[in-house]
Amino acid sequence: MALPILPNSSNFLGVALVINRNRDGPRFVFHYPPHIVPVEDRHEEEDDPVVDDDDIILEKAAGPADGSTPYNLNVSELMSWNQDDHIITDDGTQLVPWEHVAGFPTKDLKGILTPARAYHKKLFQISLDPLYFVSYPIHKPEKGIWKKSKKNDDPAKKEDDSISPHDGGHDADGEARAGSDADNAEAKEAAGKPAAGKPVVVQEDTEDKVSSMTMFNLVFILNPRRHESKDLIDTMYTNIIRKVNKAYKYVQQRSDFVWKESKKILMLKDKAREDKRKMSLLWEEILQTSSLAASMQDLYDAISRNKIAALQLDTGEGTITHSVQIPVPFNIADLPPPDREEDSRGLWITTANSFVGDSGAFDEPHYLDKNFALLLMDDDKKIISELSADPDETTLSMIEFVRHSRPTMSFHQVAQQSNNILTLGQVRKFAQHFIFWRRAIAIPPLHARDVYVLSPNADMKTLPRASETWARQFPFAPALPTFLADLSAAPRPYKWFCPSKSFRPSYLQMLAWLMRGGWVTQLCTFAYVIVWPEILYEVQYALEAEEVAKAKRAQVAAVGDLEHGSPEKATSVLSAEVARRASKSSDVMSSSIGDLESSTSTLQQPESTAGGGSGLERSIGDLSVSAISIGDRDQTSPLPSSPSSLGLARDPAATSLDDLNSPTSSPGPNNNFNNTNNRPQSQPTLAEQVAEKARLERIADKLARELAEKATAHARKAVPRATDHPSINGAAHLADLSPHIILDAKKATGKESLYLSAIARRLREKTTENPPQPSSKKAAAASHHDHAKAARVVQPASSSLGESVKKTAAAAGAGADGRVVDWDERVAAMWPVFWKYFNGRSALERIALQEEMKRKDVWNLLTAMSEYLLCTRHW
Repeated sequence: MALPILPNSSNFLGVALVINRNRDGPRFVFHYPPHIVPVEDRHEEEDDPVVDDDDIILEKAAGPADGSTPYNLNVSELMSWNQDDHIITDDGTQLVPWEHVAGFPTKDLKGILTPARAYHKKLFQISLDPLYFVSYPIHKPEKGIWKKSKKNDDPAKKEDDSISPHDGGHDADGEARAGSDADNAEAKEAAGKPAAGKPVVVQEDTEDKVSSMTMFNLVFILNPRRHESKDLIDTMYTNIIRKVNKAYKYVQQRSDFVWKESKKILMLKDKAREDKRKMSLLWEEILQTSSLAASMQDLYDAISRNKIAALQLDTGEGTITHSVQIPVPFNIADLPPPDREEDSRGLWITTANSFVGDSGAFDEPHYLDKNFALLLMDDDKKIISELSADPDETTLSMIEFVRHSRPTMSFHQVAQQSNNILTLGQVRKFAQHFIFWRRAIAIPPLHARDVYVLSPNADMKTLPRASETWARQFPFAPALPTFLADLSAAPRPYKWFCPSKSFRPSYLQMLAWLMRGGWVTQLCTFAYVIVWPEILYEVQYALEAEEVAKAKRAQVAAVGDLEHGSPEKATSVLSAEVARRASKSSDVMSSSIGDLESSTSTLQQPESTAGGGSGLERSIGDLSVSAISIGDRDQTSPLPSSPSSLGLARDPAATSLDDLNSPTSSPGPNNNFNNTNNRPQSQPTLAEQVAEKARLERIADKLARELAEKATAHARKAVPRATDHPSINGAAHLADLSPHIILDAKKATGKESLYLSAIARRLREKTTENPPQPSSKKAAAASHHDHAKAARVVQPASSSLGESVKKTAAAAGAGADGRVVDWDERVAAMWPVFWKYFNGRSALERIALQEEMKRKDVWNLLTAMSEYLLCTRHW
């Protein structure tokens, strides 16, 4: 998944709070950071080459023109103003530094940032080019009381009033939202408990009075690029703006928090204005005394740096905590463009999660559980200590999950190792929770036999600091730059870098540390099925032989019907044959090789028909077809299905097949004459019958000539011969054929399914000189288990192909009672099991996990199939 447009200090300028009161009107309460630089100054600071000087002049000219703005100050005053002290202009106007935000006076902003009730709990967006002010306004309930009555709670509004941190949908990798029900109720539980060391505040009757604050609006000030404005606003609104305003609404309804804090901040600002106090000192005091202002500071500092914002709101009923973030992927599949390098630098680069876009991946049960492990981003002891402080019952199961989780074990294995303490559903749920809150990432299980190389997306700027941490944590290991260089110098299995087997656990810990920091990535192998010209020719030859055989049988049947006085039946047979030869249907392509062999064997046997003696029979009888078939059909104009479509007035001398088409023809053996007017059918005269018979004979002769020509051309072709290595067969009859690549063997249809079946037959007939032998009885038992799995293989699209696969698997599984099963039969049996991974997207390293087989056994099988695989390696 591509990285979303993330906020940073250049496109996220600040956050401001505006309220509205019945008596005083709108008030600009607070903004952070203290000095939000005007846009024109930002252009000068960033030295953006795209910005034209004329545009800056127009922006300044469009700014406010009253005497209270800094634009109308003289140059000396403007240069000397540090935007921290108060300034008295020549006309006696006092310029207060906090009354100008992003170059605009707050007295103007507060009016346009207090929308009407129509925008209540809706997206509110104003563009003051190039700035965007985006918010989610919250208005007072229509009854005039902020506090929510417990007796009159509307169940239908519970979901809307919730401040669940998961209103935004799914996380960035497409996985389900990670939070549990306990997370959704975190703020509500905390609200009912007083903070440590604080007395319980008794509710007063004054809280039920009509509040003077009619609305509040937390506004986010954005300065996105033109092509990123929509994406940035959508991201901020969905994940941050709406959720934070809902959190403020929650505490306002229960303890009048927003109004009390706003009143405190406004009093401090009014006093500081009178005392001409410096803005830096005032903001420091506000942040220390106001929990609301401190939460705005935490919000801006965290979101602008792509961190999780943890808000702590000190209300009269206790401390309420709420966390928000913009979910981002913890990995990328491709190197980012130059303008996004800084945002994605250091992320793990891999295509392991590409199954999300492949709907077929979810057809396999427990795909995620078997192919992914959890890599904690912090030390497991530190995480357990943090969880132990929470007395919730759910955390006990989470602690148990952290104790059993290892980056070398898949989710499925963790559930098995926990002795039924954790179910597979709990493991998946807790893993999603840790991933959502950036405490862990999902990776393919680490293994010493896999290949790992230096990540091309590694952040080399942090290498010196990372080297120091590496040296402290792994004093026995080589220096980090040296170790990374060795990994990529000659990619090889990771266990080769381990001095001895006793060091392997420590070296796996080193590998986990490197994966955690995005320093290395796994080098995976991907494969496609490649069909060599020898197999292409074999399948094509077999299909062509079957075509000739079908045409022969149709011709013989038609001639027999003519000689026995059945012109109607002969017409039907000839029509079907012409139509079959004219169409380019792919039905024949789905037949199995076994059916093709039976067809060609029929051709090789001499055929005789009753009353034989016609020229057609002799021409077809001389045909001898051998071997296997498949080829393109010749195009011929279709024949009408009944003689009724010919009409009695048709020229009996017509011999062209194109003249036989009629728009009034209709299928069926009994339609001998036109019956469009439902008239009684009249019997043809003797002359008409003779003419019809002569016409059919001419058609049969023409088809016989065409068939003879086609059979002769087929007989002249070289008979396919199987070789031990089709990839190096340089026979002359294969010179015009190029290898064919099947992009997804699991979805193969038509000719491609026949290619796969032909390869399976080749693997079965191949004689391996030194087949690998099971190293132990346990390995031999696993071999028999694999044969049983092959026998249960999903039936392919072609039914005939499915029959051959079942026969293959049954033959491969015949080695019961401890007998050694033939290696070639086993390779052929596992071919249809493995070909679903030959799509260029599924790493071959995952087959052992998915099929629950030994890694060495899987690679032996893949090596035996390697002549028919086109492999590539990347991350």
